[in-house]
Amino acid sequence: MSTILVTGGTGTLGALVVTRLREAGHEVRVLSRHSPDHPVDLRDGSGLAAAMAGAEVVVHCASNTRGGGKGDEVAAGHLIEAARRTGTVTNIVYISIVGVDVVPLGYYRMKLKVERMLEESGLGVTILRTTQFHDLVAQVVGMAAKLPVVPLPNGVRVQPIAVEEVAHRLAGLAVPAPAGRVPDMGGPEIRTLPELGRVYLAATGRRRRVVPLPLWGKAYEGFRRGGNLAPSHAAGRVTFAEFLAGRKG
Repeated sequence: MSTILVTGGTGTLGALVVTRLREAGHEVRVLSRHSPDHPVDLRDGSGLAAAMAGAEVVVHCASNTRGGGKGDEVAAGHLIEAARRTGTVTNIVYISIVGVDVVPLGYYRMKLKVERMLEESGLGVTILRTTQFHDLVAQVVGMAAKLPVVPLPNGVRVQPIAVEEVAHRLAGLAVPAPAGRVPDMGGPEIRTLPELGRVYLAATGRRRRVVPLPLWGKAYEGFRRGGNLAPSHAAGRVTFAEFLAGRKG
């Protein structure tokens, strides 16, 4: 079995990837600033060389999601440099987002920049783009549902997918042989945010009026055009309603 290093291995996606890899019998090293075994700070690269020693595969899930990706390119640079120096890494598996090349959102642009850094690194790379996780959509509509009426972007469609299904796919890609850019992975259904807002309200037993809210800007137009969708790659099986039902249970 391979020795696999997982960045962001304590996060929503990374923790599930770690579990699946260990269940498959791999030796997994979880990178974290607070890890007693592999204390690593991707912001300055400290501890990275030691943690990566002997690893064949790196699954890169770490990202500054709350900060719009700030510092992600610096972290990727340290990861690439350490992989080159180690000489044992044959595959860096990176999780990205459908639409990073067509929707001009700041965080998406940063994900695309990291994709290109990896592709131009000369290292073996596997890149998987997925649509938004159910968790993110629930967070967005849940915040809006705290108001007397529920304002959600008009005309914006999403194709949410279960994070568990993405973790399963990533774990399957964490092999020594790189696969390059693999097919995108989307959820089983495409719905507008106002529609999913009503699904959320019904599932949580709330009575609110959903108000489709027109927005403006290039990023909004990119979403309205469906740049964030992967209709021909609807690989997911769990719908948003099923996700909410499972969470409630």
